[in-house]
Amino acid sequence: MQTSGSEKPAMEVRGLSFAYGRNKVLKDVSLKIEEGKITTIMGANGCGKSTLFSLMTKNLYARKGKIFLRGKNIQNLNLKEFARQVSIVQQYNTSSDDITVERLVAFGRTPHRKPMQGKSEEDERLVEWAMEVTGILEYRDREVSRLSGGQRQRVWIAMALAQNTKILFLDEPTTYLDIRYQIEILELVRKLNKEFGITIIMVLHDINQAIYFSHEVIGLKDGFVEFQGSPEEVIDRKSIKELYGIELDVTQIDGKKFVLTV
Repeated sequence: MQTSGSEKPAMEVRGLSFAYGRNKVLKDVSLKIEEGKITTIMGANGCGKSTLFSLMTKNLYARKGKIFLRGKNIQNLNLKEFARQVSIVQQYNTSSDDITVERLVAFGRTPHRKPMQGKSEEDERLVEWAMEVTGILEYRDREVSRLSGGQRQRVWIAMALAQNTKILFLDEPTTYLDIRYQIEILELVRKLNKEFGITIIMVLHDINQAIYFSHEVIGLKDGFVEFQGSPEEVIDRKSIKELYGIELDVTQIDGKKFVLTV
C-alpha cells in the first residue's frame, strides 16, 4: 500500500474491519484523510466503498477498529455533536413534494439549534450564503420536486453547507446526472475546497473524474486499501489493473493523468 500521510489528519481510520454476517467487506483498513484536501475513494463494485463511507459517517458501527475525527473517536460523539463538525450528502435523497428550496436548505441548521428554538440571524445568514455559493438563490421559493437533477443536487449540497462544517462527505454526487451537470457539481466541489477550505471526502465511480478533481485518491480492492496518494503518484497501468482487473492505458493530458477506458 502506498500512502502519503499528514501529522494532523482531519480523519483517521485504524484497523477497521466490517462484515455483513459471514461476508467480510472491510479487512483491517487504515488510512488518513488530510485536512484541506479533496480525497476520493474509488474501486470496483463490491470493493467496500459504500461500507467505508457509511462507517466514516456514523451510519454503521464497526466492532473492530476505530475512526477518529481530529483525534476524537467518533463513537464517543453523539449524532448532533458529529453533525456540528461533519456534513454529509448521501447518494439517495428524498424530500416531500411541497417543500421549497429555502426550507430544505434551512434544515442544515438543525444540529446547531436547541429544542423549540426559532431561526437566529446566524441561521438566516448561513442559509443565504449556502444558496448563494451553490447558485440556487433564484429557486429559493420553488418546490424541490420541480427542479432538475443537477439543481436538486445543488440544493442538497447547500443544505450540507448550511451546517457550517469544515468536512463534507459526498457519496457519488454525480450519479444519474448527465455529463454537463456532473462537471458542474465537481467544479462546485473544487470551489468549496479552494475558496472555503472545506475538506472533501467523496466516492466516485468515474476514474478520470476522480483523478482530475482530487488531491488524493484511495483505491479499495476486496476490502483492503490497495493504494493511497496523489493521482500522479499512484495511478498507472499496474494500479488500475490491480483495482479493476482490466488492462487500460494511462496517458497524460494537460499535465494530468488520464485513463483510456475505451
